[in-house]
Amino acid sequence: MTTPPNGQIPMVVHGTEPATGTTQTPGMERKPAIHKSSVGASKIWFGTVTCSPNQKGPPHHHGEAETAAYVMSGHIRVYYGEDFKEYVEAGPGDYLFVPANMWHIEENPYDIPSEQFLTRGPDNIVINMEQ
Repeated sequence: MTTPPNGQIPMVVHGTEPATGTTQTPGMERKPAIHKSSVGASKIWFGTVTCSPNQKGPPHHHGEAETAAYVMSGHIRVYYGEDFKEYVEAGPGDYLFVPANMWHIEENPYDIPSEQFLTRGPDNIVINMEQ
């Protein structure tokens, strides 16, 4: 057996980093764990996101990045479509997918925080709509 050509080896990351190290959307706190700076990842960003109770973020999209999430606690709504009138809602144990370049709004319409495992590829791209 040999080391891969890129020199990378399996790594363990013990917990997440502070949210200040990644792009944010108001009302949501994204904490990175696996990403370019932590392990040299070139095609994935993985961490956690917490959405405060009764919080609705602004319209945004994630550029070329696809997003997948697993809801650990609470609920999260994702509004999309014309005037953001359509939505899906995910709760504990649900998986959520948001396609690349899709304008959307995330909301936690309940009185308890929502927490998800979140992954994006190729990176945590966040493009907020100009207000």
